[in-house]
Amino acid sequence: MTQVTEQSPSMPQAPVAVQGGTSVALVASFVRGATAAGLGLGLIAVFVTVMWISSPFPDSDPGDALHVAAALWLLAHGTELVRADTLSGAPAPMGVAPLLLVALPVWLAHRAARDALEPDPGRPRPSAWSAPIMVACGYVMVGAPVVLYVAGGSFAADPLSALVHLPLLTLLAAASGAWTANGLPLGPLPSWVPQRLRVALARSRMSAALRSAAAGALALLVGGAVLVVASTVWHGRAAQESFMNLSGEWSGRTAIALLVLALVPNAAVWGACYGLGPGFAVGTGATATPLALTGTPALPDFPLLAAVPDQGPGTPLHWAAVAVPVVAAAVLAWFTVGAAAPRYGERETAWRPGDTARAALLGAVGCAGLTALLAAASGGPLGTGRLAAFGPVWWLVGLAALAWTAGLSIPLALVLRAWRLRTPAQGWWPRLLGRHSAQAADGSAGAAVAEPAVPEAPAERSAASEADLDPASDLLDDESELYDYLPQDTWADRAPNEDRWAALKESSGDPDSPPVPARGATAAGPDSGAGPEHPAAPEPAAAFPAARPEPDGAAGETLESEPEPPVDDEAR
Repeated sequence: MTQVTEQSPSMPQAPVAVQGGTSVALVASFVRGATAAGLGLGLIAVFVTVMWISSPFPDSDPGDALHVAAALWLLAHGTELVRADTLSGAPAPMGVAPLLLVALPVWLAHRAARDALEPDPGRPRPSAWSAPIMVACGYVMVGAPVVLYVAGGSFAADPLSALVHLPLLTLLAAASGAWTANGLPLGPLPSWVPQRLRVALARSRMSAALRSAAAGALALLVGGAVLVVASTVWHGRAAQESFMNLSGEWSGRTAIALLVLALVPNAAVWGACYGLGPGFAVGTGATATPLALTGTPALPDFPLLAAVPDQGPGTPLHWAAVAVPVVAAAVLAWFTVGAAAPRYGERETAWRPGDTARAALLGAVGCAGLTALLAAASGGPLGTGRLAAFGPVWWLVGLAALAWTAGLSIPLALVLRAWRLRTPAQGWWPRLLGRHSAQAADGSAGAAVAEPAVPEAPAERSAASEADLDPASDLLDDESELYDYLPQDTWADRAPNEDRWAALKESSGDPDSPPVPARGATAAGPDSGAGPEHPAAPEPAAAFPAARPEPDGAAGETLESEPEPPVDDEAR
């Protein structure tokens, strides 16, 4: 018995007794795997039973319906089935697994492993490696009797195929669930990986490469689906006739419609392979590519197969399918640059060109691997003879995807990185408008943002104009550099100049210029601010004979200086 502490925000820690410890967690993971397998098998069994009950003329018993449900469950794991009831009497293999049906067991195994690693107070948590293994063991323990059960039905499972595909698919799905439960870690690689490879992979940002690889593969699938839909609409009459001829009852047509829906992801993968160039096989010795449909196709009567191009050389409309890998490469480059040079990031944090190119290359490798895996899972035999080869060749598709994405995404990622890191002076608009227009725009922008000039006061403007008009102002300015003040002149010297300035201002009619006080006027008017509360600033001492000091309160008196005393000729 082990002790597990349970923390509470308001109560002290208390030991909680857990029976079995880690063994209980392993057993719980095993049960979760078995439960996931039972749920998937039960859902398919319910669906097949409902379809059998709704059939107006069932030609089999409930046991046969359950055998078909078990066979479909194994087919959803990639197990190849062998059909014994054929027109020729020879067993015919059937290995095309609907990818939408494969998603059901993958999601169930993924969810079982993720729930097994969820933290729960009072329950021990298994390790990240033991949980997916135990989930896969519990899942396979349910699948083994199913393989034996379908051996006596119309669709028997190939034992070797079931031994490989069933545990492998379950273990991969459970491992992805454990990876999700641990927060999608991308930690250091194992120690057995060479150090140079680990350093190179760490510098190229594996997380960004994985995201760009997934985005590129998704873009390929979406483009393939667009091609399939467009071709189906183009051959709409043939697809409609095939759908109506396969069954006359609503139950049969419903089953066909559901089968078409389950095979739509397969068709999307085939469309992506068609756009990449290698195409897909439509029978032994027949291949559909954008350039041509070579050989004699062996197409069963099925609505989705009506979208296959006609036999003969391709047209420009078929050649337009190469836009699918081009768009996928652009998406891969965009996601790579989104991490290498973020739009609102700093220039110092951007990746170097070498790191950006390596990340794009790793993303292309991952995209090619995912595409090859999907191509291998989407095809398979539909019978013997000419139907033995149906679907794309996975290694050709992988090489084509690598060539397209790596050849286009690496230079495009470098160009996008340079575009995002450009300076404003390197934009295209100065070159387009010319240097003169750019300089004019810069000048107008500088004038707009320049600080506005502060308007001068009227008194300052009048003083400046007087200084400009006075021919002796230059001499005074030069001499004022030697003194801290200007020499004080007498009223007799100022009077002619003041009269002249007043006459000039009156003749100019400038309303903004202040009136110049006439001879004998007061120096401080009512608005001057002089008085008991605002005393006038003291005047500096004069170098020449100073005027008589004014008594207190004489701010309003006339400014009359003391007459100069006579100078003795002998003293001179």
